[in-house]
Amino acid sequence: MSSTIRFISLVLASLCAIALASPASAQLLQRKDLSASMALTIAETTIATCKANGYAVSATVVGRNGEIIVQVRGDNTGPHTMENSMRKAYTARTFRIPSGDLATRLKNDPTLGLIHLSNVIANQGALPIKIGDETIGAAGASGAPGGEKDEVCVKAGIDKVADQLK
Repeated sequence: MSSTIRFISLVLASLCAIALASPASAQLLQRKDLSASMALTIAETTIATCKANGYAVSATVVGRNGEIIVQVRGDNTGPHTMENSMRKAYTARTFRIPSGDLATRLKNDPTLGLIHLSNVIANQGALPIKIGDETIGAAGASGAPGGEKDEVCVKAGIDKVADQLK
């Protein structure tokens, strides 16, 4: 009988040790991400808005990790607009701010060194995509004569899906 009690005690002690060793609140992360459909709507609306204003742009939408979800080269745009729109979007996602805000930061403190990070660019023309305070992606455009015009088009693209960003 005593060996049975010892065995049960050993099993209970082992179970307690295992329970204490694993984190009490271990669970999967729950999050919302941009769908391909939403990203395509943002890009298409961005390009259409700029086209209606007389500007040919390319648009890129990136996800929460800065990965490209959608990238569309607008009609009659220069080849550099693809890379530039991606870098603007990546910058807005990385810093969770409009890409133009990074340009302002660098003007105020040129020693920041952020401009030397891969895919980061201090040009206006991209906005973060948020659900509340959480940044789930960003969209950028390039090709209009001035980043402020690119940004207006991007805002229209994000506004098009705003009701789904909840």
